[in-house]
Amino acid sequence: MSGQDAADRARSTGRRIKNTIMLATAVLSLLTLVAWTQVWFGVTLTDDTPLEIAGEVAAPALSALALASLVLVGALSIAGPVFRIVFGLLEALIGVAVVFSAVVALQDPVVASASAVSDATGVAGARSIADLVQTIDPSIWPPVALVVGVLLVVAGLAIVVTGRRWPGSSRKYNATRLAPVKRERTSVDDWDALSSGDDPTTND
Repeated sequence: MSGQDAADRARSTGRRIKNTIMLATAVLSLLTLVAWTQVWFGVTLTDDTPLEIAGEVAAPALSALALASLVLVGALSIAGPVFRIVFGLLEALIGVAVVFSAVVALQDPVVASASAVSDATGVAGARSIADLVQTIDPSIWPPVALVVGVLLVVAGLAIVVTGRRWPGSSRKYNATRLAPVKRERTSVDDWDALSSGDDPTTND
């Protein structure tokens, strides 16, 4: 295999890795946003009133984290090797934040649901709200957000490890050469030349 063939194969492999990681990260970011919109907990109060606690209540930071992750995906498409490492680390940190949000909600669903319970009952205070909650049934979405966060961390680390193998931007710039346009000498030009003391019959 010639050196050119090896270089072409390396670029092709790097392009596949780049496209795969970027697509996976974009999908995970969208899943984070979807999880934020879904019901995380079904709460039943002591008077048998049912409440549905959405992710926007239980883990409000997920929307901002998902959007930040999508912005990073866009930036990665044109970033150079150094910035790929920086963006990869930022992506991993976003994943950690998603994991943290999911874990906090799962560990204390009463606190995660407190604002919704307070809005429904008019009762405030952590202890008073806890006394109002009879049962809490978690849905599948908190674990989904947890897994997605872990995968975002993996994607960020994969960007750091493989970023130097990614091909650069494929934008091409066409240079336009500007050449002076040569025109025929007119009588006005001859008169101007005479006025300035030049002989118009002399070739340049």
